[in-house]
Amino acid sequence: MFLIFTLGAIAVVLTLILTPLIRDYLGKAFLDHPDGGRKTHAKALPRVGGIAIVISYAATFAIALALPFSYTYVLHRALPDIIRLSLVCAVVFATGVVDDLVGLKAKQKLIGIVGASMLAFWAGIRVDIHFLHNLPQWPWLGFAITVLWLVGCTNAFNLIDGMDGLAAGVGLVAAITMLLAALTQGNLPLALATMPLVGCLLGFLRYNFNPASVFLGDSGSLSIGFLMGCYGALWSEKSVTLVAMTVPILAVSIPLLDVLLSITRRYLRNRPIFQGDRGHIHHKLLERGFSTKGAVLTIYGMCSLVAVLSLVASALHNQFSGLIVLVVCGAAWLGIRHLDYAEFAMASRMFLGGRFRRIIDVEARLVDFESALSKAINLEECWTKILAGTEEFGFQGVRMSVNGEVFEELGARNGDVTWQLRIPLPGGQYINFVRDLDSELNPLILSAFVSSVERGLRSSIAHGLKPARIQPELILRPANAQLYQAAGAGTASGD
Repeated sequence: MFLIFTLGAIAVVLTLILTPLIRDYLGKAFLDHPDGGRKTHAKALPRVGGIAIVISYAATFAIALALPFSYTYVLHRALPDIIRLSLVCAVVFATGVVDDLVGLKAKQKLIGIVGASMLAFWAGIRVDIHFLHNLPQWPWLGFAITVLWLVGCTNAFNLIDGMDGLAAGVGLVAAITMLLAALTQGNLPLALATMPLVGCLLGFLRYNFNPASVFLGDSGSLSIGFLMGCYGALWSEKSVTLVAMTVPILAVSIPLLDVLLSITRRYLRNRPIFQGDRGHIHHKLLERGFSTKGAVLTIYGMCSLVAVLSLVASALHNQFSGLIVLVVCGAAWLGIRHLDYAEFAMASRMFLGGRFRRIIDVEARLVDFESALSKAINLEECWTKILAGTEEFGFQGVRMSVNGEVFEELGARNGDVTWQLRIPLPGGQYINFVRDLDSELNPLILSAFVSSVERGLRSSIAHGLKPARIQPELILRPANAQLYQAAGAGTASGD
């Protein structure tokens, strides 16, 4: 026990000394400039905190190994494990340093993280999957779970690093949680690995908490996240059931929740998964009126609460892990609703309000309409199918001029102004669909309708019609005005 606290004390002192030195001497090459968007700090600050933490972490073990105390034999015995952990973490650290120095694309960083995760598995740092003993036919499942876990933890801390002291503080809470779990379970290797990081993060927060004089940088956030993942894998060695495996997850659940929300939000908005935005949990807290310190301390509190629950589950030998997980999931759901994510509110209304089913119904009817149109054997049958589609999809009228013949059907209108969807065809031919201006039509459905008409007419060869690429026109006009043919395609006009 004395050795463990010695490691913590050395780490705190080293970080307090090295952080300002590295900040002052290396900081100019690693400046993080404000951009008026996601980076709202007032002036450029060095992002070398990760370098100070990693050097302090490694130096702590070196100093402890050189101490002339009898209890250091424990550290000597654990040295092979420490070296393996340090070597694989060095890959992630190097990836972060390069990104802080010259900038890397998201995919390039991901390659470095995945590579380090694979090396960690081959070095013996693995998520224990005893609970899958009934599935021997999946020999690579442990490898996949380990890599996914390490990549997820690493990116989670990287994404949450958006405010002064946030990633470092959340990492401190998680590291303390795993340290306490290691001490209560007698897991000496885990305790020896986590205590120096606890000391490093505690010392670093002296300079990183708001207002910060140095940032963590990707070298720090990636390294902390990767180490948290490795610690969780070491913790999982005590797990023998699927529910027990969730206890390490709870320790880092807030960062993991944030990365999961980010991926889901960007998927729902059809945006790149790796594209940054201001939709993270800490950003939403700022939008609700929290100060920077208030938002950070609130997230600290959430992490601490979940950490206590994970320790309780571990202390009770996982008897109530399932219940605790349900409580955490319920609290997370309430928190997400309270943060007012527009993406999730819209998705909920679509699924629960029936809008999603209506979209599927319209898409299916469009497929049927296109199929029927493509099977028309002559111009009259083609007109019949178009007329049926006009009525089914809510247009008030249609006019088609093809092969010198004009077909027109104008129904009753509810308003004084209509808009026209004009589909030009070769040789000055066209199809006009008329609809009341105040009638509602989803733009996505409108686009799909145009595509269905285009594909259906291309397939209908009985009348020799071969339409060019469709460029629909939207025309506003009074309801009692005469339908007319526009001079060009791809324009909009009104009167």
